[in-house]
Amino acid sequence: MSSTPIPGQPRRYRPEELEALRAKYRQERDRRIRPEGLSQYRRDRYATDPYTERTDRAPVTDLMDAVVIGGGFGGLLAGARLREAGLQRIRMIDEAGDVGGTWYWNRYPGVHCDVESTVYLPLLEEVGYVPKWRYAPGEEIRQHAVAIAKRFDLYADALFHTRVTELRWGDDAAQWHVTTDRGDRFRTRYAVISSGTLSQPKLPGIPGIETFAGHTFHTSRWDHAYTGDDLGLLADKRVAVVGTGASGIQVIPEVAKAAAHLYVFQRTPSTVDVRDNRPIDPAWGETLKPGWQRERMENFLTIVTGDHADEDLIDDGWTSTARLQRHMLTGTLDPTLTDEERAYLDELADIRKMDEIRARVDQVVEDPDTAAKLKPWYRYMCKRPGFSDLYLEAFNRPDVTLVDTADSGGITRMTGSTVAVGDEEYEVDCVIFATGFEVGVSGVISGTLPVLGRGGTPLLGHWGEGPRTLHGFYSHGFPNLFHLGSMQNAASVNFTHVLQEQATHIGAVVAEATRRGARRIEPTADAEQAWVDVIRETAPDNYAFRAECTPGYYNSEGKPRPLNNSFGPGPAVFHDLLRRWRAEGGMDEVLSAD
Repeated sequence: MSSTPIPGQPRRYRPEELEALRAKYRQERDRRIRPEGLSQYRRDRYATDPYTERTDRAPVTDLMDAVVIGGGFGGLLAGARLREAGLQRIRMIDEAGDVGGTWYWNRYPGVHCDVESTVYLPLLEEVGYVPKWRYAPGEEIRQHAVAIAKRFDLYADALFHTRVTELRWGDDAAQWHVTTDRGDRFRTRYAVISSGTLSQPKLPGIPGIETFAGHTFHTSRWDHAYTGDDLGLLADKRVAVVGTGASGIQVIPEVAKAAAHLYVFQRTPSTVDVRDNRPIDPAWGETLKPGWQRERMENFLTIVTGDHADEDLIDDGWTSTARLQRHMLTGTLDPTLTDEERAYLDELADIRKMDEIRARVDQVVEDPDTAAKLKPWYRYMCKRPGFSDLYLEAFNRPDVTLVDTADSGGITRMTGSTVAVGDEEYEVDCVIFATGFEVGVSGVISGTLPVLGRGGTPLLGHWGEGPRTLHGFYSHGFPNLFHLGSMQNAASVNFTHVLQEQATHIGAVVAEATRRGARRIEPTADAEQAWVDVIRETAPDNYAFRAECTPGYYNSEGKPRPLNNSFGPGPAVFHDLLRRWRAEGGMDEVLSAD
């Protein structure tokens, strides 16, 4: 697909080569698109918690200062900042049996974060912890979430294995009335919603899945009793893993080592770059000075959003591909280039990176047919990039079989003992679904958590033509209600940094409300509309890019939404905007004493 490179110079691509590659990308995309889009998945299975026993308790009917819905890092950060703002009674609520969010559920073998732990794990200095690994394993991350909850006393009033079923505003007392599926009915001054980023396991709607007589589970509900903690119980099992995204890349090498035979069912190959994970030298931790984590976080964010930094403190696969991330996570652009020039140079850089990724497959995977199936043919940011030093090597094992499902539209069916792709059936004892989570579907968005504001107005009704907020946090007519997440603010590959800035903002606004004696925090209709206009004017127009991509959660399975609700200039600019807003009288727009 590319011309012969000149030694010491980047490859050059002729126009006909570029068009041939674009055609190849479209052909590979079209092999995988299904007309059902997102409806090809289901969420009605694996809802129970295999890790913590659910216990009976009496319903609560008390009064709180704040309720935080969601016990992942967003909820924990919100709870921590609200505690620092002076609130005493803070109630965490989560459907899981403990805090951790995604990291509570994801306990599969091999699970790690893909962003360096020194910038991914929040509040390291506050907790007094230096990670043990450059890319921390899941259990280290989960234990850090527990440490945050303990450090900020967030367990005291927490309710686990509990789902909020309604939030209803009471204007007279300026309080939210909260009801749950455990019979709880309590009141709270503030409500924070931090759920839905990665919470509901996603399962493919395979015909006959209910008839399979073997064992099945999702990677986020790992069955340790079936596999054994060391996977030793798989030694005589024929195992299928369905999915080769972020979870599959990590779990497949571990299962490959343990199972009698492993079948990997792949729809779309991921990009698999070098991870280079290694222990963090404890002696390095002893040299750190106060403020070290914020420095690293800001440095990472600066680089991955395309701005200049004198030094790359992280120096990994994310910072080296910052330019390629622009289509999904906009940052600084070179103003000396036209849009056409920028698009052309971006495409060339993208091709070179993808050529490198595909060349690595050839270098590592011994069987040419298997290597061909593992090569990704799409633009780099069409799917979240993957990193592993073990995944490709697993396919050199004689007891691992790669099954490509693209031409069959995925797995065709399941029977009592088989998984079928087209006319080919594979006898297996166990099927592990590494098919990920629903992305960005909170209870508010799905309608399973009704929110009724002033006068009983439904929040989803207020958002009938799309979200309406100020800075993504709060809406007119819904006082003292905050949202965390990616809606109408800015995103980053390091989502915990974004959440930390959001939680800091909420804590500062609540602290100022307390200082002024304000009963309500609520934007005016004009302030809300002004921010909606900003989002519409600045949101990155990446529809065409996403439409050309292979199907995945970035483009709603090949059917991208035409409207984008992100702040186009990027997270670094957005965070600075929030700081200036707080410092320059912005809180006058949202605080009310009546």
